[in-house]
Amino acid sequence: APVSIAMHTPGTDYQPTIDAIKYLRECLPESQLVRSFTTFHLYFSTKHIPKQVAKQSDVFKTPYNCTLPPPYFNISSGHLYKSQKKLLYPVNVGRNIARDAALTHFILASDIELYPNPGLVKKFLEMIARNDAYLQRKAPRVFPLSIFEVEANATVPRDKTELQEYLRTGKAIPFHKRVCASCHGVPQSKEWMAANETEDLSVFHIGKRTGYFRHWEPIYIGTHADPHYDERLSWEGKSDKMTQGYALCVLDYEFHILDNAFLVHKPGIKVLQKDNRRAMLAGKTNQLIRKIIYPELKIMYGVRQGCVV
Repeated sequence: APVSIAMHTPGTDYQPTIDAIKYLRECLPESQLVRSFTTFHLYFSTKHIPKQVAKQSDVFKTPYNCTLPPPYFNISSGHLYKSQKKLLYPVNVGRNIARDAALTHFILASDIELYPNPGLVKKFLEMIARNDAYLQRKAPRVFPLSIFEVEANATVPRDKTELQEYLRTGKAIPFHKRVCASCHGVPQSKEWMAANETEDLSVFHIGKRTGYFRHWEPIYIGTHADPHYDERLSWEGKSDKMTQGYALCVLDYEFHILDNAFLVHKPGIKVLQKDNRRAMLAGKTNQLIRKIIYPELKIMYGVRQGCVV
């Protein structure tokens, strides 16, 4: 499937990113697939513009020397311009850029470290083509994917049956179970995990972002018609998808949870760690949402009982 990738490249992070893109497009056995299916969209703030920004038509005129190691090899986050300047990661700017640049009708606005199970695109489009009764409902809808973490030494499960075995043996857990379980808790999740895998893809359950799931931050397959993400929110400040979730709730979106589709985070299970800087930024973000963004959302989208930020 086509992939639209947005990359934050302030200051001196720009040129190494260009080199990394060239390497991916020119130096790998899969480079033909990268050239055919992947577009890259670089963004940075006006306060941190690179010294030189190549015209799009000139970027690939000079090929990368494929005898050199990958330009992203052995690069720690501490070496990045973003880290040295203590910049925040404007994750929602990237989400919106990548989404707007996507040429397909359906879009999975996901993070680069979340891997969908193989075959998802083909089976999803086959499901859409069947046009079952639940797809003919009048309410707007998105298709959220259940998300999981696996142990650092585990391979990523390729299908639901393998995922269920991982869950049974403790090699996998629901995403952020030890960090913020309610943020990614999915309606009917226990029933979903217990249900056997089937050949086709179908809607397992239709849920809402209310009740226990009122703070749900789903990652889903949607369309260009869905509300954008608020670009004032950063990754470090957390709650970056909460305001969009509120908009979906107020607009009475249905969440069509798919039976055999899921995402797995890059191996390694997260645990809650003390981070004073992020805690401070999260506090500021909560104030921004409460005092400024939430009143704006109520004006733009209205209110609905049970919908919260």
